[in-house]
Amino acid sequence: MKHPTHDMPLMRTAPGTIVLFHPYVPEAALSSVADTLASRWIGQGPKVDLFERTFANRFAPRSSAIAVGSGTDALHLAYILAGLKPGDEVIAPVFTCTATNIPFLYMGVRIRFADVQADTLNIDPRHVKDLVNEKTRAIVCVHYGGLPCDLDELHSIANQWGIPVIEDAAHALGATYKGRSIGAISPMTMFSFQAIKHITTGDGGMLTLTDSSLESAARRIRWFGIDREAKQNGIWDNDITEIGYKYQMTDIGASMGLAALESFDSVLYHRMQLMEEYKHGLQGIPGISVLGSDYADREHACWLCTVSVESRRELQRKLYEHGVETNQVHYRNDRYSIFGGRRVDLPNMDRIEDKYLVLPLHHKVSLEDVQHICDLIRGGW
Repeated sequence: MKHPTHDMPLMRTAPGTIVLFHPYVPEAALSSVADTLASRWIGQGPKVDLFERTFANRFAPRSSAIAVGSGTDALHLAYILAGLKPGDEVIAPVFTCTATNIPFLYMGVRIRFADVQADTLNIDPRHVKDLVNEKTRAIVCVHYGGLPCDLDELHSIANQWGIPVIEDAAHALGATYKGRSIGAISPMTMFSFQAIKHITTGDGGMLTLTDSSLESAARRIRWFGIDREAKQNGIWDNDITEIGYKYQMTDIGASMGLAALESFDSVLYHRMQLMEEYKHGLQGIPGISVLGSDYADREHACWLCTVSVESRRELQRKLYEHGVETNQVHYRNDRYSIFGGRRVDLPNMDRIEDKYLVLPLHHKVSLEDVQHICDLIRGGW
């Protein structure tokens, strides 16, 4: 199967192709959504409440879970709950989806970009330690690809300065760190249910809170600053005392999420098998290595399989010509004008930015597909 070699546009799903991403929508979601559409509640209602409880029980015991319209909503909500104000500074990873950092621009918060670890693309605690100062009000970390960051080191730094760690776990549903579930460790953790994540609600997100005292404020801010429960019980005094947003999830989305949670364990297991097959199949091939593959103290959620590869463009082109879609997916945020231009103090990011490549890993990919991809790579590029 031949494709144009001068560029590599989005690959269409067709016989003989292995696309980079594919949404996971279980069959049970179809009837679940249909039941919701036939009910009284299609906006925020009892399914959202049930999804929050079910999610918290599974991923963040003894924590509160707040369902919202997107992962970005959840992050913005977390930053508000952390008390960030215009002029404050935060330390955040330079390498992530822009959704991690764009809410700071809403708020007038100054971002201090931290470098990555070259072997994981996660935030480098050593650079965080160099950046933190008396103006720092929070440390944000992203578990890139599903591999948890060095949370002990980050929490140690945060505790010394009396500031929170906020986790962006958009990639990390089901991951664990030293036996603890991601979502139950830091004061605030965001999850994403965007179309191509482990599970999807069409678009959506969840914020878990280990501090139950923040729950009431989170629920108000999620819904225009209104105490929604009091309003529905007819006892609301018709005042709004804090700025809120329209960040709630709908029962339509929650019904998709509930159905997906039922089969989540099998989905995660399949992804882990694919990751192991990549690690085995690519081992020993000169010029390529799987990032974040050798950590015994944490469990990778396997949302992405990312490799570091010499002559990346050539490998990407070869795979494309053989019907295999690859891409960079995320980019260093300081390449975007909105963040003020490229930084000069990020040597690890500088070294790897032309080398990383994401290979297909999702429920539609089979072990045989991974073996085929590894065989293509083994043949050289």
